[in-house]
Amino acid sequence: MATRALLAQLAESCRRDRGLDVHFESVGGVDAARRVAQGEAFDLVVLAGDAIDRLIASGSVLADSRVDLVVSKTVVAVPEGGARPDVSTEPALRQAVLEASAIGHSTGPSGTAVLELLRRWGVLDAVRDRLVQAPAGVPVGRLLAEGKASLGFQQTSELVGLAGVCVLGELPAGCEIVTRFTAAVCTVSARRDEARALIAYLASPQTAQAKRAQGLEPA
Repeated sequence: MATRALLAQLAESCRRDRGLDVHFESVGGVDAARRVAQGEAFDLVVLAGDAIDRLIASGSVLADSRVDLVVSKTVVAVPEGGARPDVSTEPALRQAVLEASAIGHSTGPSGTAVLELLRRWGVLDAVRDRLVQAPAGVPVGRLLAEGKASLGFQQTSELVGLAGVCVLGELPAGCEIVTRFTAAVCTVSARRDEARALIAYLASPQTAQAKRAQGLEPA
């Protein structure tokens, strides 16, 4: 879902400037990987790099079509108008987590990384009852805006333009969470050449400005 707005924008550019009828269906990463693995008729897929690697291993996507597209950083956010704890250092962020009444995280790669971070800190069991996982396809920012979480971890691109949320900043040194999103052609595709051409466009320098505007960095 972190690439949803970007891919919609680039698909529109393809339709307008290249006459190529492109449609992206954006769903949660777990769901997307499952559907591709089951052989659903998609031409290409964009997922976190490790998920693409698993699909390559299972033969669901073509290994030689794998191309990194964007780098996405995870940030810490709170409800707009709420308390703004210090998250500038790893100890400060750990303390903010321990003091938060409800901690929002996603079902995607950033959410998995957050749980690993809490486990590394040795606080996962202490805060488990206060963890609120956003349903697949729902941004953590919505949990914050609706008062269902007091502290949230989310990829920057999923918070761009979202009302009711205050971004405190990126995770501090020592606990950064960075996701590299990657595209690959699905093995079942009957339009492999067109899919490869689209991936080449998605990775091209001319898309860099759109990526940065959506809170992402070109890979």
